[in-house]
Amino acid sequence: MAAQLSIKSSTRLSSGYDLPLLGLGVYQNDDAKPASLAALKHGYLHIDSARYYGNEAQVGEAVRESGIPREQVFITTKLTNEDHGFDSTLAAVDQSLKRFEFEYLDFILIHSAMSDKERRLATWRALIEAKKQGKVKAIGVSNYGVKHLEEIREAGLETPAINQIELHPLCQQKEIVDYSKKHNILIEAYTPLIRGQWDVPAITAAAKKYNKTPAQILIRWSLQRGFAPLPKSSNPERVVSNADVFDFEIDAEDMASIDALDRGKAGAITWNPVDVD
Repeated sequence: MAAQLSIKSSTRLSSGYDLPLLGLGVYQNDDAKPASLAALKHGYLHIDSARYYGNEAQVGEAVRESGIPREQVFITTKLTNEDHGFDSTLAAVDQSLKRFEFEYLDFILIHSAMSDKERRLATWRALIEAKKQGKVKAIGVSNYGVKHLEEIREAGLETPAINQIELHPLCQQKEIVDYSKKHNILIEAYTPLIRGQWDVPAITAAAKKYNKTPAQILIRWSLQRGFAPLPKSSNPERVVSNADVFDFEIDAEDMASIDALDRGKAGAITWNPVDVD
């Protein structure tokens, strides 16, 4: 996985559904339509939204205005903590479909494990039902630690296709990544750009060596590690720049230098609620 990657590269999920590896994140973007349109115009085929973000309708508008056939674009939304529960999850799925003005969603994730085991499992069962009904193509989780993933396995339920977690060189979530690889769960990496905290010699040196921005180095690192990064930006120019990562490969020595930056949980820069009960 390196030079052969392109912006249209995808990976086959355990559900049998394809996921474009590079996605646009639209967290904290109250006007997500311009960034979404720029992304779609320049080759992105994957946009990651959430009910909590409040921009599902804007993303839906961008998809329609892009002129790209709906079946070629992959859209994710995520359930809020308040949505947890069987009936409430099914209602939330229907509400999101109305907001996007879509007949189906590509991916729906449980945004976090912040409820309790009973409600988490009820929520997961509801997503399985929504998938059976054709309202969503593939289902997954976000911010799930090994404990939460094990709850699903021990209940004998369908394995999540995706686990979306904070993941970047400073916080590599190795236990969760190892478990996910073992169980064929794709890791999506949010906050892959470390929110601009780039004053790190291994990153700046690589940027200089490859004549790339630190953001491009971080996205490329994530791709070469086998993750699906979700860089977010409300700036259309940066959205385009962030995708300029398919004409080079970080060599093994530089990958090792970046890998060595891991600080474990101390390196997290977001809420990272993977250890909640």
